[in-house]
This record gives sequence, structure tokens and C-alpha cells, in this order.
Amino acid sequence: MPLPPAPSRRAALLAPEAFEVAARPRVATTSANEAVATPQRTATATAPTRAGRKADSVASSLAAPDTAPLVQIETRARTPQPSAAPVARSTGTRKARSTDTPASVTASAAPATATTTRTRKSAPQGPTKLFVLDTNVLLHDPTSLFRFEEHDIFLPMIVLEELDGHKKGMTEVARNGRQASRTLDALAAAQGADMAKGLKLDSTGQRAAGGHLFFQTVPLDYSLPTSLPPGKADNQILGVVEALRKLHAPREVVLVSKDINMRVKARALGLTAEDYQNDKTLEDGDLLYAGVLALPPDFWAKSGKNVESWQSGAHTYYRIGGPIVPQLMINQFVYFEAPGEPSLFARVSEIREKTAVLQTLKDYGSAKNAVWGVTTRNREQNYAMNLLMDPEIDFVTLTGTAGTGKTLLALAAGLTQVLDDRRYTEIIMTRATVSVGEDIGFLPGTEEEKMGPWMGALDDNLEFLAKGDGGNAGEWGRAATNELIRSRIKIKSMNFMRGRTFLNKYVIIDEAQNLTPKQMKTLITRAGPGTKIICMGNLAQIDTPYLTEGSSGLTYAVDRFKGWPHSGHITLARGERSRLADFASEVL
Repeated sequence: MPLPPAPSRRAALLAPEAFEVAARPRVATTSANEAVATPQRTATATAPTRAGRKADSVASSLAAPDTAPLVQIETRARTPQPSAAPVARSTGTRKARSTDTPASVTASAAPATATTTRTRKSAPQGPTKLFVLDTNVLLHDPTSLFRFEEHDIFLPMIVLEELDGHKKGMTEVARNGRQASRTLDALAAAQGADMAKGLKLDSTGQRAAGGHLFFQTVPLDYSLPTSLPPGKADNQILGVVEALRKLHAPREVVLVSKDINMRVKARALGLTAEDYQNDKTLEDGDLLYAGVLALPPDFWAKSGKNVESWQSGAHTYYRIGGPIVPQLMINQFVYFEAPGEPSLFARVSEIREKTAVLQTLKDYGSAKNAVWGVTTRNREQNYAMNLLMDPEIDFVTLTGTAGTGKTLLALAAGLTQVLDDRRYTEIIMTRATVSVGEDIGFLPGTEEEKMGPWMGALDDNLEFLAKGDGGNAGEWGRAATNELIRSRIKIKSMNFMRGRTFLNKYVIIDEAQNLTPKQMKTLITRAGPGTKIICMGNLAQIDTPYLTEGSSGLTYAVDRFKGWPHSGHITLARGERSRLADFASEVL
């Protein structure tokens, strides 16, 4: 007897472990409305990998006069969503577990047995999607397979082919390609893995992933415009998305790609395409933690009577309360400026329940507190210098546009603490070697000589610092000062950082906006006892492909370290390089 037409809406899903026998046709005895009321688990149309095993038989048995064939694939359990419109039950059912409602139950018995349906506590609130991943997503984030929650993932065969082509080499892309291949191999080798039913993404311990992974096992029928050559990998992926969309309508099939042109072409063909968003720490760069908070104008009027203050050493402390406390973080800077009122510039040093302790700052804008001859010129620079000179702060991040003084402040603080205070043994400086224009080829010399062309900012700032410290010592004095400074500064390449441990070092990571979160983690975890790390960068000058303000390693570090008692962050807002540089930053 032929089966009823394929369903036009998504039905409830049945977990793969609940199936014990192959699907067999059954005469539908209930209406569509009764199917919604019955709390049994059923199958639904998902990924098309079943077409490889029974393409001909399924197409002939499920084909109806007015409907297209639908491939039945088992996925994990879902909770049926109540809807005013009738939802058709899947045509193929499976033998359920003994605790589930029998397949022969009628709609009248459904309300009495509805409580026996087992569901997950965090059941999805809508139909699951089928995401088709582009190769660049796996090469950008090898853990992306586990970032799609309850949704399913489909990998075209050309993606596996491209992944194989990128596995050789020592670059970050090659390492990610090998890691993605190992992840796929672990999923396929997991106990009970079945390519036809889809590989369970949580089989390797990734509990956040609840969907299934499907591979393309048979050619898919699709037609693309003649202007798109079929031999190109991107066009083959677009064809797979088009075939899946037709095969699994009305289920949403989404292409995920880091390639902007790929997404544009997909949308031009009427396909749904999205950027890979799970690598982004923040959706908008304006939401980045700035490290500074302005106190409200009525702060003293409301909190003045309840403020407790005391003196300890060179600092004054204030214990405050009120609604402002929940907005504060450890090592966050606060300021209060109003005409006729006493100004306050302080740092949050302690937070306890409903109270916070503010510690006044040292004024490095005064000539008597100059650091290696450098005085701060604005409020944010003074905040940054307080962090750089504090031995209790192990990790400092500085962001800001060109000319705000990031490198100069970090170097001046480092030289003072290495040569004068002997707090650290030497300065280690490194940066991401990502060029702005065309690559000039291999560079000769040792590691430090190869890094020399990348360290122009270091040379410029050292020239200024040596001139300011030498005074009128003459040519010999300046040469001796330069030699002393150079002997305490080591320039290292990031490529050789793996496995190292820095003891009592002052580490400066310049141009950190070009680092990925993985590279940032590699560098920060090199710190041993007594080491201080300073990360600097301008998030508006990212040169690394596929990296944005939201996904940069610098953004990642700022967001993860905020509120930690031994870290601090400041966004430098005012340029101090020259009037020309300041004007160019604003108008260009």
C-alpha cells in the first residue's frame, strides 16, 4: 500500500537510540491534528545522507502525485511545539521504547499519557536548522563543529577535499586544518557512530552540541546559473546548499562562511547565508570594556554623607555605597569632574557586596613623578601609567588610535622598572608579523635581525627616551645610554614562543589586534613568576584576514580579564603625537 504524501511541516524528532528496526510503511489511522496530540517520538526530515543508501527506493515509495520526495533521517529527541495550525506527522515511524507511547495509541489516549514523554530540560523553542559549513570556517575555528547548539551540521565532500589540501605546513591555518581533521576522525570513531543516521556531536564529550553531523555521501541534483563554473569549490558548495534546500523544505538550510563574496553569491541565488558569529567576543566593538567610568553629577550630593575615608601611605581611600557599586569592577578607574565640586580620580581596589573602596591615583603628569623623563599628558595616560607601574598588576591591555602613546608609555615604564627599580630582569618585545602591504620576502640574519624591520616603533620611541634621559651628556654619553638600553631589550618572534617560560620579565606584545584568541592565549600563558605582560593595539587597524574587532585576540583578552584583581585595561582616547596625526585620525 503506498504511503501518504510527505509532510509539509516539521514534526517531533525521535532520538537515534530509540530506533531498533528499519522503517516500514504503515497505514495512517489518525488525522494531522491527532498526530500533534500524540506525544510519541517520530522521525523528521533532516540531512540528506540517507539518500546514498536507499535513494531509488525512497524516491519511489515516498513520491506522491503533488509532492516531492522527502528523505527520512533520524535525529535526537525534540519537544513538539504547540501550534494552532495542524502539523503533519512523519510518514515513517519506528518501534518506540517500552516507556514511550505505543505507535498504535489513538488521539483520545494522548492526554492521559502525555506526561510520559521524556524531554530535555533545555529543549529548543523552535525547529532546528541545518547548517552547511564552508571550509574557511573550520580553518578559522576548528572547534566550530560544537558551536551550533542543538542544530545539525552538513559537510559537503568538497569541504573535506579542501581541508585535506590545507593540512600541510606550520602556519596557523595548517594547524587548524589538522585539528579539524582530528575532530572529524574522533567523531567518526566514537562508539555507536553511524554515518547514515548522522554522527552525534556530543559523543566526544562536547555537551553543548546537541545536533548531528552529516556528510555528503552521494551526488546531489542541483542547477546553478551558467555564469558560475561548476569546477570551482565555492560554486559546488552553493550547489549543495541549493539541493538541500529543495530536498528538506520547509526546514531552514543555512550556509555559514567567513568569505564575504561567498555569502553575497549565496544571497543572490536566494539562499540563506550567515557569517560565523561564535568566534566573536562582542557583537559590536563599542561594547568593549573601556576601563573607565564617569561618576554621576550628583555623586557627592547623594553619597557624600555616607563616604568613609582614610589615609594609607601616599594614597587616600574612600569606601562608597549606593546604586553605583554594581556597575564597578576591580581596577576600574572612576572620575568625577564638576564646576564648584572637588574632583576625584581613583581606581576601584576592593568590592564587597554593597560597598566599594576607591584608591586615589599617583599623578604622573607632574614633573617630579616623571617616568624615564616621560610625563603623562591626559587623564587616560595617567590611568595607564598607574597600571604599568603597579607591581600588583600582572596583565595590562592598552587600546587606542594611532598616536595615543601606547608604546611610549609601556617602554618608559619598562625601562624604569628594569634599569632603576630592578623589578624585572629585561624587556621582551614581540609583535604579530602581519604586513600592511605586499610582503617583501625573506629577511636575512638572526631572529632578532629578522624582527628588526617590524620594530620600527620600538626604535622611534627608544630614540626619544634616550634623548630625554641623556640630558647634556654628549655624544659618548648618549651612545652609552643607547647601548645600555639595547642590552636590556630582547626582540623575539612569536613563532618560537611555544613551550617557553618567562621569569621576572617585562613582556610587551605590540600590534596585538592582529592576534587570534588562540595566539593570544599562547603568549599570555608563557608568563612565569614575577612576569608582567602588556598587550597594546589599535582595533581599527586589523590586517589579519577573517579577523574583526569582535573576534580579535585583543578584544578577547580585554573581555576575559576584566574584573580580575591583577589585571587592568585602559582605552586611550586622545592623540598626543602631533596636530597633523590627530587631525588625520579624525578626517581620514
